Formats: sequence, C-alpha cells, structure tokens
Amino acid sequence: MNRERLFSQLTAHSGPFDIAIIGGGATGLGAAVDAASRGHSVVLIEQSDFAKGTSSRSTKLVHGGVRYLKQGNVSLVLEALRERGLLVRNAPHLVHSLPFVIPSYHWWEGPFYGIGMKVYDTLAGQLGLEPSRSLSRQDMIDLLPTLETDGLEGGVVYHDGQFDDARLAIHLARTAVDHGAIVLNHTRACGLMKEHGHIIGVKAECVESGRQFEIRARSVINATGVFVDAVRHMDDSKCENIVAPSQGVHLVLPREFLPGDSAIMIPRTDDGRVLFAVPWHGRVIIGTTDTPVHHATLEPRALPDEIAFLMQHAARYLTRDPHPSDVLSIYAGLRPLVAMKKGEATAALSRDHTILVADSGLITITGGKWTTYRRMAEDVIDHAEMLGGFGMRHCVTQSLMIHGSATVLDQHDPLAVYGSDAAEIRALATQQPELAGKVHPRLDVTCAEVIFHTRHEMALSVEDVLARRSRSLLFDAQASMSAAPRVAALMATELHWTPARTSHEVDHFQKLACGYILEG
Repeated sequence: MNRERLFSQLTAHSGPFDIAIIGGGATGLGAAVDAASRGHSVVLIEQSDFAKGTSSRSTKLVHGGVRYLKQGNVSLVLEALRERGLLVRNAPHLVHSLPFVIPSYHWWEGPFYGIGMKVYDTLAGQLGLEPSRSLSRQDMIDLLPTLETDGLEGGVVYHDGQFDDARLAIHLARTAVDHGAIVLNHTRACGLMKEHGHIIGVKAECVESGRQFEIRARSVINATGVFVDAVRHMDDSKCENIVAPSQGVHLVLPREFLPGDSAIMIPRTDDGRVLFAVPWHGRVIIGTTDTPVHHATLEPRALPDEIAFLMQHAARYLTRDPHPSDVLSIYAGLRPLVAMKKGEATAALSRDHTILVADSGLITITGGKWTTYRRMAEDVIDHAEMLGGFGMRHCVTQSLMIHGSATVLDQHDPLAVYGSDAAEIRALATQQPELAGKVHPRLDVTCAEVIFHTRHEMALSVEDVLARRSRSLLFDAQASMSAAPRVAALMATELHWTPARTSHEVDHFQKLACGYILEG
C-alpha cells in the first residue's frame, strides 16, 4: 500500500469513478472494501489518518450488546451477534474470543443476567462463541483475584469478541487496495462538484503537498462519522445537523490491576451506565463514559468529571485503588449519535445506523459501531449502486478474508496483529539486525515495525506510527513521548525529511501526547 503509487493511479484514471468515499474510519473503509470487492472503481479520501477519530478510540470490543437484551432490542442484538461471528471468522489475526464476567452483588438485579446470557448464546447461533455459565462466589475469586469481594454473591461468565480497532482499520485499507481501490490518507475534501444540482464528484487537497485536484464519481458517500454535518453543509448550507456527538473516555492501567485473561462487565453503575474493565495487550482498559458535547474535534480531551467517574468506579470494583500516577494513558472518543429532525427525508435501515440521501444525490451514513461496520457498508453500497446507475452486484464480504488473515496460535506475540504480514517484519529485522531493537524499553514496537509502517501502511507522521500503526500512545503515553525522536529518525530516512521536518514531527507528537497523560 504505497501512497505515491495510489496517487499515480488516481491521476491516470480516465472518466468518473463508480464511487467516491469521504472518510477513512470504520464505515468508510468498510464501504471501500465492499465496493471494490464487488468490482466497482473506488476512491476514498481521509482528511487525517485512517481511524484518526472515533474508530481508534473504542473499548476494543466486538460485541453483540448484551445490555440491549434488557431493553428488549432483540433485533439489534441478533444483527450484532451475527456480524461478530463473521468478523471473528474473517479476521482471526485481529479478533478473538474473550471471557467477560458479570459479578453479582447483593444490591443488584442479578437474576436477569443468568437468563439473559442463555438467550444471548441462542441468538448467536452457529456463529456463536463459547456458551455462558454461572459462577459461584469462589469461582469468581479464583477467576478474578483482584475483584472486590464485599457483597459478592457469584456471577456469570459469557464470551464476546475483542480486537485492535486501529489495526483493523489499516488492514481494511489494505484489503480495499488489494481489490483495486484507491485509498488516500491526509487528503481532505474541500468541496463538492455539481452539475444541474446533482453531485458529480469531490474537490480534494493533499494535506502533505497542498496539491488540489478533482475526483469525479457517479456516487459520493459521506462517511465522516461525527463530521458528517460539515460535509452535508458543503452540499446544502441550510441543512439541519443530524449528529449530536457523545464523548466516551477510557483509562489505561497496568495489567496487575486485572491479571488473567477475563474482562469485567459492570451492567449498572450509579447513573445507569455500563462499565468495562478489559485486558488488552498487557494492559487494562477501564471505560467508558457518555457525555454530550457541542463541537466535534479530532482530538477530544477527557473532562475532569469523566476521569473522576472512572477512577471512582475502578476503585469500587477492584481491590487495588488506582491513583493518577498509575494511569498509563487516557483517551477520549466521540460517538456519532443521530438526532434526526422531524420531517427530514431519511432511510433508517436499523436503529443502529442511518442512511440519508440528499436531493443532490449525496449519500450520508452515520451512527453504528465497529461490530456492524460490514453490514453498514453493505447497506450504503447497495444505495450507491441504485443511485449511481452503474449496476447492482452481489455483496461478497460475508466470506471475504481481511488482509493478513491468519490463524494466530499465540495471541501474546507482539506481531500477532499483523497476521501473515508479520513474516515481512521479521525478515526486515533479520536482514538488518539493528532494526530488531525496540524504540523504547517499555514498548513492544521495534524499529523494523516502524520501517514497515512507513513503507507499506502509509504512515506519514510520528503520530501515525505511535498512535495507530502501533498503539504505543495508548499503552504508555510517557514512553511514547520518549520514543518519538527514535521513530522520527527512522521515518526521516524513509521519507527524506529535512532536519526541520523531523524536529517538527517530534514536537508535534510530544505536545499531542501530553493530552493523554493524567497529572497527579
């Protein structure tokens, strides 16, 4: 996946593309994979980096949403469970089963979750994971030795999926390219092209070079998540906003706070939220919150009340109370919640995501979640085919293997998330032994991985490498700041940066990383 080569393909393309996609998160990348694998000509542009926004800031779960059962939303759970099963099957190097334990305390409505999990198992059907089972108080203590035992009566264990969100985004980008799509990061949409009131393409600009160009397309899809209204306003300056962003915050703690291989689900906190404590890449993620925000930004920041909420509840359910000095990283993401206005012409395909078609033909898709990204993509490409008039073709993504797919025997191998691409990284380290070393003692990422990210995964900045190609910024924000000069030096050689550009990259990343550190 070489950016210059893809730009050359874009320039050489004659006539309009079948589909142009704005937005390189889960939804946009999924749509690119779906369209390209159907045989359509596709171009995708992303203003920053792939999964820069919401799609790299999740709780790292591929799940059916057991909490929706209690709300009676069986259809949503059924769809999510089916998609979870397909993702486990199609991306085994990135998605795996994880036990989740729901502890039962004497002040909870415990019985529902024992019965509810059996329904959850049944709905999963042939694509289900391991069945749930009840646990005694002693079983709970044996499984989760750091769980608070005061008032503990027992619990339930069930299985859901866990994944690496940003890595899956990169592998979706590569899958799309494998099938002929052109995907370009750091390329922003700066306008829409129209003829007789109908959308015929996108005006774009390469953020790196400042070069502007036009992309003609029969269908244009707005898949920009919390930013969909900004693109809709390019089409119609008077349209009403449809997205009301909500912020979710996560803390990352050392693994000793939750040793073992099981996660904790707290189905009801004081204010009715669901809370997770999830082991992930040798750390523990605590989350999440749900706070309405007025303005969407690429770098949302955790609010003091959100931090206090997570710290308080982590202390309540874990035997060891976390202190600010224990927090390795804190990150925030925005959910694109849809707040449709009365009378708006929409097609709500499910309660989980929404597709809107403007009079100009602009197709907007928003809402949803990582678990159902594939179904969202299928729905929106079906719309694009109908509106674009270039023929209906069968969706093949139910059985399409994601780039790098390989059955991983050792999930604790730092290179496991690369799947079959791991062999190329190992070969780099063998050919150049100086690349075998880590960029920092507290981080698993090696110099060979940085070279691989730059050559084959379109990493154009230190942030791209440390925040998304590796997850170093989330694993240990302080360590990632210390690693930045080494990463910049490696990238400078590959990308022919000047000393000034190299210094700027280090400074930019370190300023950004300060926002991920919880001051004591």
